[in-house]
Amino acid sequence: MKMHFCIPVSQQRLDRLGGRYVLYSVYLDGYLFCRVRYSQLHRWNEQLRRVFGNCLPPFPPKYYLAMTASMANERRDQLEQYLQNVTVDPNMLRSDVFIDFLKLVQLDTFSITTKTASLDIFLPDGRNIQVEILTSDTAERVLEVVSHKIGLCQELLGYFGLFLIQCCKEGKFSVMKKLVDFELPYVSLQSAKVEDCKVGLRKWYMDPSLDSVLMDSAAAVALIYMQAVQDMEKEWAKPTQVQRQKLEALQKEDNQTKFLELSQEVPHYGFLQLDPCTCDYPEPGCGAVLSVGNNEISCCITLPDNQTQEIIFQMNRVKCWQVTFLGSLLDMDGPQRTLNQNLELRFQYSEDSRWQWFVIYTKQAFLLSSCLKKMISEKMVKLAAENPEMQIEVPEQGKSKKIPHSTKPERLLFSTKKQQD
Repeated sequence: MKMHFCIPVSQQRLDRLGGRYVLYSVYLDGYLFCRVRYSQLHRWNEQLRRVFGNCLPPFPPKYYLAMTASMANERRDQLEQYLQNVTVDPNMLRSDVFIDFLKLVQLDTFSITTKTASLDIFLPDGRNIQVEILTSDTAERVLEVVSHKIGLCQELLGYFGLFLIQCCKEGKFSVMKKLVDFELPYVSLQSAKVEDCKVGLRKWYMDPSLDSVLMDSAAAVALIYMQAVQDMEKEWAKPTQVQRQKLEALQKEDNQTKFLELSQEVPHYGFLQLDPCTCDYPEPGCGAVLSVGNNEISCCITLPDNQTQEIIFQMNRVKCWQVTFLGSLLDMDGPQRTLNQNLELRFQYSEDSRWQWFVIYTKQAFLLSSCLKKMISEKMVKLAAENPEMQIEVPEQGKSKKIPHSTKPERLLFSTKKQQD
């Protein structure tokens, strides 16, 4: 599936000879990823084309005369589409020519040189593991180093991921984003400019039944047990009083396997809970707390009379969704580091044989979208395993500046309302 790349802003700069060029600010999952020139992307595309041939998406053509404002906006849109489409091919994502370029532009953007560094990786139980890495090591590489240190076998790495996590007051925390394989954790942590931000290790699957795949690994069981305990303490999972008593007894016995088996019965076990946000249902401005997992979006809405209403959206009835940035990125110091100030995620949902739009205003819109994509991909893998001969259509992804009206199921769209150059 496409990644959440966007280029909502560009700036004109002067080179050493006094000539003008355009610097594009590329965001990934709502955070500034790098700043690049067209010429850099053009050379990268030529390198990729030598390896992968004509399977690459079209690249915006060169202009030999001065660009008008409309031409500049069109090029920016085309570069954004190129970055989204080039990430669809998993073979390309794993290639050296793809990764090496993105490593270089991340380091250059934030003026970080390649050197040895110590990085603290925080576990769900609050402890941290310090690993020695290079500042140019990708999240995939750092995860390998961490797994070696804790004894987690390489075959199970795909069930875990590195996340940027912000620690808040009263022991609470907020998951900001999952680091994709080619991101540089050291650079992302330095560039986030968020107070009390850490790199955390968490499981990365939305189907709680996948716990069963990990039960033969003591290191994997220890990790998902830590996270299960944390989720109960933070009230992300919602055990009944009877379940809570049984879980507390199993925790005292340190019976991790039985604890995880019982957790499967707990509502919202394995869900990721977002920070409090607002939505447009049943009327605009209602407060909401969203939890996502196990093929559903659970939404606890605070109504105008302060009563609460629980609504559950099943993923098999979600037709499409769209993330939209609604603001401007320019400030006195140049582009902002994050897009989280004015984000919305809206999805189209089938209810009573009618398609309706549900709009959520949250700074974690990209994280929510990543979770929705993860649930769809897990469902597709499960269907393929159950029906090997069945052809499964990969959900189409697109981009629209207006509300989509697609008839295709499970279609993901992404758009930004961009400031003008």
